[in-house]
Amino acid sequence: MRAGAVAAGTTLMMLLMSSPALALIRDDGDDPGPGLSVIDTVGLYVVAPIVLFLVIAGLVMVLDKSKKQV
Repeated sequence: MRAGAVAAGTTLMMLLMSSPALALIRDDGDDPGPGLSVIDTVGLYVVAPIVLFLVIAGLVMVLDKSKKQV
């Protein structure tokens, strides 16, 4: 019970200390670029990793030197 209370208190304090309202104030040198569209986001974070995985898996299969002995 005590450990749960300490963990909950610590989490609450961390959330209160990291105030998201301060994110509205720009820092010196802060230059955010234009946002990504939904298509760009899906392509970057879903399609690109799948394609990269398939390319690496294909290269491993093609360049596999261990031939099965029949």
